[in-house]
Amino acid sequence: MAKKHTAESNETQLKKKITQKRANHTNPEGDAVLRSLRKRLKREQRKRRALALRRKHAGGNKPAEAVAPAAG
Repeated sequence: MAKKHTAESNETQLKKKITQKRANHTNPEGDAVLRSLRKRLKREQRKRRALALRRKHAGGNKPAEAVAPAAG
């Protein structure tokens, strides 16, 4: 059976978890759980940005002549 995808992305789930952990802890800088959540969030953000950049590069730059075909 396939996994069901939620409506929100992993990135938003991680952001919610981080804000929740921050609110519950007195020393958020030294918490290993919070650190690992931040690392996972940064990894997700890097993946999203890399994918956007790959799509942009794959589209390429189309010159004006290619967009409007010349008649004749």
